[in-house]
Amino acid sequence: MRLPSSIFVSVSLFIAETVVALYLSTTYQSAGDRIWQTLTLLFTLVSSALVQLTLIFIHRDLIRDRPFVLLLHILQLGPIVRCLEAFCIYGSMGKVEEPYVSITRLKRMPHGGPAEEVERQVGQAEGKLVVHRAAFSRASVVQAFLGSAPQLTLQLYICVLQRGVSAGRGVLMVISLLSIVYGALRCNILAIKIKYDDYEVDVGPAAYLCIFLWRSCEIATRVAVLVLFSSVLRSWMVPVVLANFLAFSSYPWLLFWRSRCPFPENVEKTLTRVGTTTVLGLLTFLYAGINMFCWSAVQLQLSDPDLINKSQNRFRMAAYYVIRFLENTALLLLWYRFRTDVYRLVCAPLLLLHLLAGYAVAIFFMLIFYRFCHPCKKLLASSDSRGILGFAPFLCPPCGPRQREESAESHPGSSENDNTHDSATSATSLSPVTFDSFRGLQRPLEEL
Repeated sequence: MRLPSSIFVSVSLFIAETVVALYLSTTYQSAGDRIWQTLTLLFTLVSSALVQLTLIFIHRDLIRDRPFVLLLHILQLGPIVRCLEAFCIYGSMGKVEEPYVSITRLKRMPHGGPAEEVERQVGQAEGKLVVHRAAFSRASVVQAFLGSAPQLTLQLYICVLQRGVSAGRGVLMVISLLSIVYGALRCNILAIKIKYDDYEVDVGPAAYLCIFLWRSCEIATRVAVLVLFSSVLRSWMVPVVLANFLAFSSYPWLLFWRSRCPFPENVEKTLTRVGTTTVLGLLTFLYAGINMFCWSAVQLQLSDPDLINKSQNRFRMAAYYVIRFLENTALLLLWYRFRTDVYRLVCAPLLLLHLLAGYAVAIFFMLIFYRFCHPCKKLLASSDSRGILGFAPFLCPPCGPRQREESAESHPGSSENDNTHDSATSATSLSPVTFDSFRGLQRPLEEL
């Protein structure tokens, strides 16, 4: 069993951002900047409260007799306690004999031949670690896009207005950017595991590096564009943000209405209709927050029992990046037209070109990831490969011949793989009910 390093990274980013934000708020108070102090504290405390609620909801502490754990979450110490608990479980593995084990069957990635199915024994301790990892993955996404993203935008906006970067503000911006990139990375890994749920997915260092560069360029460019636009056209910033949120939050509900499916009742058995609606509303709000800053690799689908679209819609992805690139270009042109004396020491045309080039670089690293570093690239259907990477030869000429060769090799088995993936039940979707349906872990998870 792997070391729960992802849990440690999530908790470290959470603690670092909270501590630095609290320190920075005291400096704003000393300088008399009440507005900046209030907004900094607001984004910090709201994201912290949402992280606590996420961990409580996924672990189902409200229906279990664990008052001390609930108290720690109220004191905003829940992530620290959960992290210590996860490492204690990891340290005790192998020292105590498991009362029973479960058998899981997963397929290994094919290497020139058919996929090989392997069996593996899973004990109760490993089942608990699965739940901990899933909980912290979702908590990282919540923290990234409902806390760190607004915090980074605010601090960069303050830097533009004050024409300087203090040490505390610079550290907070770096930590917030790392938190957002890590949350986007978790979305990518989650999307891969959802689609290829019946395979052993091993994400290599090259894939992590490529996703990190892709998401860093995409998010940093997007935040810079929003800050530049808001610094010269403050009254138009609110309509732009509201239009993005309304578009992305209403889109899943529009698809659900068109599907004519019954209202989802399986989010949580103990929730009423009002509670289920509230949870779905928060999910769509999070989905809109993610797409506000970057492409959400995990697509929300309310008509699906797991609330996740397990297929990769290449046309939706291409449309998102085209529209987002045009929107960034329009916002930058408006900033260039109405820029003030604050930017008199900045070469405005060069800055505009750098930001557009940064977004293009993000798209380039995305193509490199899907073309060379995707852990399941041999299972990608030929149609999906052509859809996502159809314009890759224009950005990466050596990709063309090799892409056609691998597409021809993988085409005969693509239909079989698609049927397998569509029929597989995801164990890593956003709905906590599906944790109990993880293959071979029903009994251990019921006793957590």
